Amino acid sequence: MTDRAEKTGSGGGQRGSPGTGREPGSSDEINSHRLARRLVLAALFEAEFGQRTAESILERHLAESGADEATATFARELVDAVVRERERIDALITRTAPQYPVVQLARMDRTLLRSGIGEVLHSGTPSRVAIAEWVELARTYSGEPARRLVNGVLGKIARDSEAGARRAPDPGPQ
Repeated sequence: MTDRAEKTGSGGGQRGSPGTGREPGSSDEINSHRLARRLVLAALFEAEFGQRTAESILERHLAESGADEATATFARELVDAVVRERERIDALITRTAPQYPVVQLARMDRTLLRSGIGEVLHSGTPSRVAIAEWVELARTYSGEPARRLVNGVLGKIARDSEAGARRAPDPGPQ
């Protein structure tokens, strides 16, 4: 990520990672999650070329970057979610933005969308924070059209998933 992207300040309000000693929303945690997102993006993008798995690529990037354990844990969780839920994520992209077929998207744009959806749906990060961070990554690594696409798709998916969660019946005491 460029210095410009690092200075935007988007990303506040994230939850603290258990066992890290970091305060929720602290500067350390924000920077840790930002680095993790960049590493996730790099690993998933490289995996698009089919030479190695996203998990093995991520481990190489983690070692090269000297990332701390909190960064590594967050990055591994995101990669795992995106790899595990790829078919569901691609179906969400198709349903949300039918004018942009997943197979026709540029690899970077496809990776940005998958990664952002993975974080919005499968992490403890507040949706608005995840969206802001992935929109900034899209602006940095792909440009204005991708920024708008990522913002629109992630925003709609977040609204739909939050609405679905509110409509779900309370299971009551078990």
